[in-house]
Amino acid sequence: MKLYDVIVAGATGMVGRKMIQVLEERNFPVGRLIPLASERSVGHEVEFHGQPVRVEKLSRETLSERNIEIALFSAGASVSREFAPIAAANGILVIDNSSAFRMEKGVPLVVPEVNRRQIFNHKGIIANPNCSTIQMVVVLKPLHDHFHIKRVVVSTYQSVTGAGKKGYDQLMRELNHEEITARKFPHQISFNCIPHIDEFFDDSYTREEHKMINETQKILNDDSIKVTATCVRVPVIGGHSESVNIEFEKSFDLDEVRSLLSKMPGVVVEDDPKDNEYPMPIRAHERDEVFVGRIRRDPSVKHGLNLWIVSDNIRKGAATNAVQIAEEWMKGK
Repeated sequence: MKLYDVIVAGATGMVGRKMIQVLEERNFPVGRLIPLASERSVGHEVEFHGQPVRVEKLSRETLSERNIEIALFSAGASVSREFAPIAAANGILVIDNSSAFRMEKGVPLVVPEVNRRQIFNHKGIIANPNCSTIQMVVVLKPLHDHFHIKRVVVSTYQSVTGAGKKGYDQLMRELNHEEITARKFPHQISFNCIPHIDEFFDDSYTREEHKMINETQKILNDDSIKVTATCVRVPVIGGHSESVNIEFEKSFDLDEVRSLLSKMPGVVVEDDPKDNEYPMPIRAHERDEVFVGRIRRDPSVKHGLNLWIVSDNIRKGAATNAVQIAEEWMKGK
């Protein structure tokens, strides 16, 4: 089996560490792991297959080494804008987890279960979608193919881990009644919900909400789908949850909906409310699947459907999806 030298940029962050864990778990054919990060993390170590690996500085020089074929970036949009084009120019396939290139023309935005073929249209960079978008489109794809979606209304309940270590730390410090020296959220998050993720735009929607709208249309390759979103931060660790209301052009049968979702790769249907069976982030934690339940008609519109979708935002919403892209790229067309 061919082995690949793999860079993980942002290796000491929450997603970067998870990328390394997922590479190991999925037995990705890594010849040499090259963890890169900012100056302050140089000299730290990450563990890979039981061995410590020293973190190096992300720089033009480290991206110019020979034989490196894949780079998984999770170091933030500004870092990606600076360094991802350098890596791509050196012949490295960049799979970027930031928002830097997602909506750029000519950059594939990929969820392998949904639009695998787009992987092979890259020009050196493939974008990993927003975590909330990933789990939603995996569920929307088979339904759109069969019933054609007219409109989606989504409300998210997003884990503090979606805001990185600072978000997690703020919640833990609040729960432990400790002093907060680096506040991530503008308000207390413990015992609270904050309807504000990322910055507000002039239309009063947040950047996160715009991501879900625009990325969904790009991934499903259909600008006719109307999407509106409200994104909320909740004091949860382990996964994002979404209440999704869909309006179809065609009529549907609920049993057919459940059947289509059950056959979709990466989707697990948990839908037995009489026995209290429905997706929850506490059960999705450290899992790679997307869980869907509370499947029911919306009688307020002609062809309406309500769903509840849950997935681990650090794994399928970031690290695992990136590694899956690399796996599919290795397989070829």
